[in-house]
Amino acid sequence: MRMLAYGTPADAADEYIKIGESTTIQCLQRFCRDIIEVFAERYLRSPTSIDIDRLLRIGEKRGFPGMLGSLYCMHWRWKNCPTAWAGQYTGRSGSPTIILEAVADYDLWIWHAFFGMPGSNNDINVLEASNLFSNPAQARAWQKKHLQDIMISCIIMHNMIIEDERDLDTPIQDALEAPTPNVDMVTDQNIRFQEFLARYKKIRDREAHFALRDALIDHLWDLYSNSVN
Repeated sequence: MRMLAYGTPADAADEYIKIGESTTIQCLQRFCRDIIEVFAERYLRSPTSIDIDRLLRIGEKRGFPGMLGSLYCMHWRWKNCPTAWAGQYTGRSGSPTIILEAVADYDLWIWHAFFGMPGSNNDINVLEASNLFSNPAQARAWQKKHLQDIMISCIIMHNMIIEDERDLDTPIQDALEAPTPNVDMVTDQNIRFQEFLARYKKIRDREAHFALRDALIDHLWDLYSNSVN
């Protein structure tokens, strides 16, 4: 826990635990893997129809209709990145980094996490590689799969803390039932590919972006222009 929370070196535990550095690192890796296997289904799941209905209602109440959460990308420094990989993982920060893409709602519960893209990529590249639309300290490990386990386990424990300390009036499990959406499954691969291209074009449409921005400004102005605050 000290290594995860404070970035404590592995050999710092030798004085009071009496185990070697390699054993400490192995314990950390197994701990993170067990956290993911036991708790990921509950604490890092996709939102259900009930969750979506609740988040949409809260977003509209706060002045952001249609908003489920905030999408953000951060760079996690990879201190022990192999020299042969340093070029593709080094971006504008000047040191090797790995990108984390996450979606969090209004009370910081993380619904989606995508980790592993080289730091030389930008946010658009990460979004294109992510599965979002299709279905702490320096990193000291060598293998990227271990770094991914560390990152995902930290996110799961973060959600545990949010559940424990969140406002009791807004629990994740809401009793309100939302209607089950009727989705027509498309089996034709050509149709699925055309729909993907249409979604991609819609995401990159600058005119649509500015139109939505202006509509949101007008909506907020209509709601709060005459308010005291």
